[in-house]
Amino acid sequence: SVFSMAGEAGKARTVLLATEKAFAAGAVTKIEEVFKAAGNYTLKKLENYKSKDELLAAVADADAMIIRSDIVDQAVVDKAAKMKIVVRAGAGYDNIDLKATEAKGITSMNTPGQNANAVAELVFGMMLTSARNNFDGTSGFELVNRSIAFYGFGAVARAVNKLAKGFGMKSYAYDPFIPADKIKEMGAEPVASVEGLFEHQYVSLHVPLTDQTKESINKALLSKMPKGGTLINTARYEVVHEADMCEVMKARPDICYLCDVGVKNMDAMKEAVGDKMGKRLIVTKKKMGAQTAEANDNAGVAAANQIVGFFEKGETRFSLKA
Repeated sequence: SVFSMAGEAGKARTVLLATEKAFAAGAVTKIEEVFKAAGNYTLKKLENYKSKDELLAAVADADAMIIRSDIVDQAVVDKAAKMKIVVRAGAGYDNIDLKATEAKGITSMNTPGQNANAVAELVFGMMLTSARNNFDGTSGFELVNRSIAFYGFGAVARAVNKLAKGFGMKSYAYDPFIPADKIKEMGAEPVASVEGLFEHQYVSLHVPLTDQTKESINKALLSKMPKGGTLINTARYEVVHEADMCEVMKARPDICYLCDVGVKNMDAMKEAVGDKMGKRLIVTKKKMGAQTAEANDNAGVAAANQIVGFFEKGETRFSLKA
């Protein structure tokens, strides 16, 4: 390839694994194995670091970096003298300042789809817990023949949809970046607008945080939901207008919110649902969607493989644009 002719392949590379929340030891071993097999790579580990200064010092001599929710901002980019590529092990990448990395010629990537099944199983765990009143001994309802609508139909949404099919649910999706015929081909009924999603009992959010999506799930949309309407958020908490959510849950005792991305104002949320906490309102202790042994391994190993592919073969799939 043109890339190897440019003399990039085969060079000695230092890869920094910078994880404020460390990967499980088993995942790190698998990441190390990828670089060992590739040959001329040194993996430098900065795990469970406590201050930004540690990160700034560590990036100085790295050619590549694997991160999780770690912040790569202008300060990090300024110190990363040799950096060619940053890979976020996971799907969401709003922790990378893409304008800063692009300006310095650093390629940024994510590893979409690696956590998809883990998140999907968690979604169903929350749905079942809510449908069965958190196992309190009272009568609940079944998911079969219910409808679920996806806002965004990427890898995670499609993994949820696969499980929904197994449960005998009807599925719908709206994604501004995927044509309707493609959505149909991938197994959901296309919906023409965001509003159209909220005619269905379950609405699952799978959108990135952007100026368009920030606080876009508001009173107008939530009020459209049918009886037992349930919003599922495994995207970003900022996508939901929280004050509106509280207001709607207060006004309508049938509305539920299942959230794996934290909430800003937990007290207001709890007040809105009263003693139905854990039933109408489920909020995980911390973002747990990708917290499985398998997903941890998958995302870290994918990141390592993408770095090797980038240096040895010039592969740029999953590159992110500002």
